[in-house]
Amino acid sequence: MSDTPTNPPDDERIIARSRFREALIRPELGGIAGIILVFFFFLLTAADSGMFGPAGVMNWSIVSAQFAIIAVGACLLMIAGEFDLSVGSMIGFAGIIIAILSVQMGWPMWMAIITTFVLCTALGAVNGWLVIKTGLPSFIVTLAFLYILRGLTIFAAIATTRKTIIGGVRDVAEGDWLAAIFGGKILTGFFQWMGDTGLIEVFERGTRKGQPVVDGIPMLIVWALVLIVFGHILLTRTRFGNWIFASGGDAQSARYTGVPVNRVKILMFMFTAFCATVFATCQVMEFGSAGADRGLLKEFEAIISVVIGGALLTGGYGSVIGAALGALIFGVVQQGLFFAGVESSLFRVFLGVILLLAVILNTYIRRMITGEK
Repeated sequence: MSDTPTNPPDDERIIARSRFREALIRPELGGIAGIILVFFFFLLTAADSGMFGPAGVMNWSIVSAQFAIIAVGACLLMIAGEFDLSVGSMIGFAGIIIAILSVQMGWPMWMAIITTFVLCTALGAVNGWLVIKTGLPSFIVTLAFLYILRGLTIFAAIATTRKTIIGGVRDVAEGDWLAAIFGGKILTGFFQWMGDTGLIEVFERGTRKGQPVVDGIPMLIVWALVLIVFGHILLTRTRFGNWIFASGGDAQSARYTGVPVNRVKILMFMFTAFCATVFATCQVMEFGSAGADRGLLKEFEAIISVVIGGALLTGGYGSVIGAALGALIFGVVQQGLFFAGVESSLFRVFLGVILLLAVILNTYIRRMITGEK
């Protein structure tokens, strides 16, 4: 017989517990559980209202995409250990700047859009630079920018037009190549074919007779999907993604290992501003106007989406997919309450409850990860 000792077989109970713990600490867990519960609830209460028909699906998909666009930027910034409370004001500011440059000053729409993106990402860099240089909490710096940008937005609109809503954007944007990237639709021919063949409903009367109830996928949804994929790959498949986690987990230790923490944080502030500008541009193209009050409270909705998606408020942990699931929960619930005939003001109650539950769950997960009591 051989004297070579053999390794004892792995205890299946230990393996099962280990796999269960790995699944439990995944940041997407809360979002997945929330999606299941939300869909199950509305399948029971609103299935007969058209919520899950083509038009209903498109309605809550558009709302979810709005949340998702700003949630991606907020997610990466929160994982890097910072907050940006000026996102909502940036949305209103970007929309007004686009309208002023194109409608009031006569610039080509593509030039107005590009200029607005440059300006807003530069303001995001200023946000990040102030946080780094002053050592103040990003909560305070961006709260100040929330008021600064909102005030500048209202001032600029009134100073140029004496109104807080600037219309005429759609006329200026007609035929513009860049405007179509933010305000157009894709797969319109495919949806028309589905309508012609009876796969989806079409309008039976009026000027839209024969047109499918869903005539294409808005670029807003396309932008949301592109940003989600980009953010997920950046965070999980690149060295820069590791830097983001390290910067939010323990910035000082990250610096000792050569991570450019300051640069990472400033770039994340810029990316958050970029996402807010994408949202604003899509919104302006959809409505054909810009309003100084647009984007109100969007910063908090973005943060709540990220927290529901499993990100820790302390930084260093989170998931873009989780944030996207949180945005989907928001969109489904906001539209689902309407389809179910429930008072829409209860949506705010839902936000508060889901935020509280998400923070409790994330605190429990953090204690599991760190071993805290």
